[in-house]
Amino acid sequence: MEHLNQTLFLWLNAPGHPNALRVALATVLAQGLIWAIPALIGIGWLRGDERTRKAMLVATASGLMGLLLNQVIASGWPHPRPFMVGLGHTLIPHAADSSFPSDHLTLWWAVAFSFLLQAGRRRAGMALALLGVPIAWARVYLGVHFPLDMMGAIAVAALSAWSTLRAAGGYLEPSYRLAADIHRKLFGGLIARGWVRE
Repeated sequence: MEHLNQTLFLWLNAPGHPNALRVALATVLAQGLIWAIPALIGIGWLRGDERTRKAMLVATASGLMGLLLNQVIASGWPHPRPFMVGLGHTLIPHAADSSFPSDHLTLWWAVAFSFLLQAGRRRAGMALALLGVPIAWARVYLGVHFPLDMMGAIAVAALSAWSTLRAAGGYLEPSYRLAADIHRKLFGGLIARGWVRE
């Protein structure tokens, strides 16, 4: 399996003298686009109704669960990144920590899959899930992940989305009340002006 992983990596990884435009696009996909997740959840919370806000909380729980599971996996089975074993070309800086599964893609797909599992959010979930594919390519192309790190991210994200939705009956109402209280205290002035929903 590791031989296949490395072979696929070398096939997808950037060549020695890559196209500058492709590197720039890959860098945006690999590093910048992840900020769309907190922005999307934040906007959904600030502008959405109660149902939308609860969907954002479940999606947030899914992302956090995925990242927690990744830490457990990495501590039990640390896997080096390509540059740690002298493989391929690395075009962006990254800490020399465990590569499996990809935290970036776990977070991205955990939110996407959470939306896919919730009625009324499936279109957004499908769009996010599909957009995760070029992000996965970019992280391999730039040399910070192996292809199987992305397969691991899909598995962890799917498990996280399913389990947090299934367990929502136990945490959603109290977490919603707490978040709504914090929201009212933080945004009281904006709520009074009608700029933000109560």
